[in-house]
Amino acid sequence: MRFSSSAFRLLVWLLALAGFLPVSISRAAEEEHPLRPNIVLILADDLGFSDVGCYGGEIGTPNIDRLAGEGMKFSQFYNCAVCRTTRVSLITGLHPRRRKGRMLHDNMTTLAEVVQSAGYRTSLIGKWHFPVKKETDKNRLPTRRGFESFYGLAAGCSNYFDPSLPNPDFYRGQDPYPFLDQEKEITEFPSDFYTTDAFTDRAVGQIGEFSKGEDPKPFFLHLCYTAPHYPLHAKPEDIAEFKGKYDEGYFALRETRVERLRELGIVDPKWKLSDPDPDTSDFVYDYGVIPWEEVKNLEREKRRMEVYAAMVRSMDRGIGQVMEALDKAEVAENTVVIFLSDNGGCASHSGYKREDVRKAHEDYNKELPGSVDTYDYVAQGWGWAQNAPFRRYKVWTYEGGISTPMIVRWPGNIEAGTMTNEVGHVVDFMPTIMDLSGAKYPKSRSGVPVPSADGHSLMPVLKGESRPEYPSLCWYLYGNRAVRQGKWKLVWGSDRKEWELYDMENDRTETEDLSAKLPERVLKMEAEWMKWAKETGAPLKGNAI
Repeated sequence: MRFSSSAFRLLVWLLALAGFLPVSISRAAEEEHPLRPNIVLILADDLGFSDVGCYGGEIGTPNIDRLAGEGMKFSQFYNCAVCRTTRVSLITGLHPRRRKGRMLHDNMTTLAEVVQSAGYRTSLIGKWHFPVKKETDKNRLPTRRGFESFYGLAAGCSNYFDPSLPNPDFYRGQDPYPFLDQEKEITEFPSDFYTTDAFTDRAVGQIGEFSKGEDPKPFFLHLCYTAPHYPLHAKPEDIAEFKGKYDEGYFALRETRVERLRELGIVDPKWKLSDPDPDTSDFVYDYGVIPWEEVKNLEREKRRMEVYAAMVRSMDRGIGQVMEALDKAEVAENTVVIFLSDNGGCASHSGYKREDVRKAHEDYNKELPGSVDTYDYVAQGWGWAQNAPFRRYKVWTYEGGISTPMIVRWPGNIEAGTMTNEVGHVVDFMPTIMDLSGAKYPKSRSGVPVPSADGHSLMPVLKGESRPEYPSLCWYLYGNRAVRQGKWKLVWGSDRKEWELYDMENDRTETEDLSAKLPERVLKMEAEWMKWAKETGAPLKGNAI
């Protein structure tokens, strides 16, 4: 009987996992039928749940849609509600451990360190998000945490056209976050520089470099776009494509996206569409979702979303170039490509009180958003619509803050064009990538014991099977809390300061609070969250990260 290359590879991989074959096979067999795929893990920044076409979006994302058409998309995949917490969980396989304001600790291993130990080449391009403020912080640079190559931002965000420019006063001080090539800071950028394109170009070059030679090693490429994170910056020709597309406003946008989501089978028709939440907490960054007819500066408001859409389009174009690079290097068939966002769509840009930020924006942004001289953001209305059909947005633990589009393509191994409703979380990447690479999780790092990974492999799901449910998944951020157990989800909003209970099967849009009807379940799930908070250091009071 003759097997195709991909079928033989899958058969040997399954037999190895089942224990019928030794993990290490002969060199000749490995060369002819490599079991360890390359891994390209693409992370968008502040992309909403329904922004891309295959998740109901109107922007037009043919390359991301192609990944979904040739792979599997997840309808219930979770992040950690904000950039830094998601990134540390993704890269370590651990829920955030909050100690002394830091989250990436010396006793934690990283995905790069783990796959590097299995012979993989490693590269990080884009946003790292672990600040380097003093010499001792350099131990947390990507190049010292398993990535042999790094090009991008050590933390935060930057001006897309010139990352050396200082931030406005209202954005956490004026000093720009350092833009690094390896560990050397870049302070001058060409006149045609655009961050999204620069990250794409470096990724394309890296794929070509890693694929050279008669016997190239497998590679792990982590491509972390800053798009479409604040500030709203896009090239004029991309903005022009979306002129007038959002004239009807964010309420209309949300409704049309929900219709497409229902057609795609991602949203259950019985789920109600919630009204916008009132922003009653001064910690929330602006003025809330106001009726479209009450918007005072319609030109600026529409332009915000036009620029945002242009940023998403630019990122999608870059992902297409990355896929072309894989084809050109003749490694696409043995490469797992993963795409997701680090949190829900963003309605904010800063931790300052909303009135301070609102006044600063009115004083600072004298021209329409999009150019190098503007520092604008989408605000609550568009940020809310970007997460249709869910409630809230980034930083909240309602579904709008913690649900992410997630796509995995692996030709010949994942059935093309499929969708799973299995629940997953970013902590699952560590065990999944260990299964893909054959790497082992270390017991210690630099002689210090490493915490056990919190996630579970997604391999059964990728093969079209089910896996055991998490007994519970928990979240904390800025005073917001949540715990999910099976179909039940308990949520604590920092503004309401009380638990709300929702049935995710019948009401994933979180419109009918069942806490008064099921008080015993509330107490049981609250106890589970308290236990998790104690283990991870999540604060029980205040609004700390």
